[in-house]
Amino acid sequence: MSIKLVAIDLDGTLLNSNHEVSFENKEAIRKAKEQGVKVVLVTGRPLKAMLHILEACNLTDAGDIALTYNGGLVQWTQSGETLNQIVFQKDESIDIYKLSQDLGLPCNFIDLNTVYEPPYPKGKPSRYPEVMHALPFEPIDMTDLPEEFPINKIVYCWDQEELDEKIKEIPNIYRERYNLIKSRPNLLEFMPKSIDKGKGLELLSEILDISVDDMMAIGDQENDLAMVQRAGTGVAMENAVPIVKDAAQIITKTNDAHGVAYAIEKYVLN
Repeated sequence: MSIKLVAIDLDGTLLNSNHEVSFENKEAIRKAKEQGVKVVLVTGRPLKAMLHILEACNLTDAGDIALTYNGGLVQWTQSGETLNQIVFQKDESIDIYKLSQDLGLPCNFIDLNTVYEPPYPKGKPSRYPEVMHALPFEPIDMTDLPEEFPINKIVYCWDQEELDEKIKEIPNIYRERYNLIKSRPNLLEFMPKSIDKGKGLELLSEILDISVDDMMAIGDQENDLAMVQRAGTGVAMENAVPIVKDAAQIITKTNDAHGVAYAIEKYVLN
């Protein structure tokens, strides 16, 4: 097994329960880089919301790359330059907003720099400000959207119990049109149909000329499933949801027991 790239999810994977990168994980990433292995952080977040993590892991050098918005955006971490981007069109954003109103759930649109707040259902402000601290929030009028309105991701963020019940009510036609993924217990993400973290690995393969078979992917949540399945070596955290564990070839330790470092040291470092 020759692993040339390690793709690592953030929450529940690289980050511990205190949302920090342990010394052990930083050291393993450093050693992998020194050995010539590409280390790529793969997240649903925008780049701005993970810069402190990239810096902590020394992943902002020339040639370092990140997969953001669940694989919908590929960027050089040093400059922020976009290498590949897939976005929602205006009519798709309106469609997903209308669904949120039918379900009685708050909805947010997110682009590279801003979280937009269309009108929420009465008494149900989005919980997303509790999750997203890196981007500013800006109200937006749904009757006056610009014709060019490229959106990277759309989220419904609400109390887990009610959100889970409402998800069951979403008509199948929406699952056919878009990718729907829960990335946190209280967060449902909508992405263009052609986006998932597995397809993100395929984009990396083209950009970096590294076979997907020579990649390791480490994750814990449903939105990591596609990359754990697609990579030549799929790794699930001990704290991963069952569907990810079932898909993985390797189960590593938990995120609080430096599971990323354990996997890199055991299967990547010579």
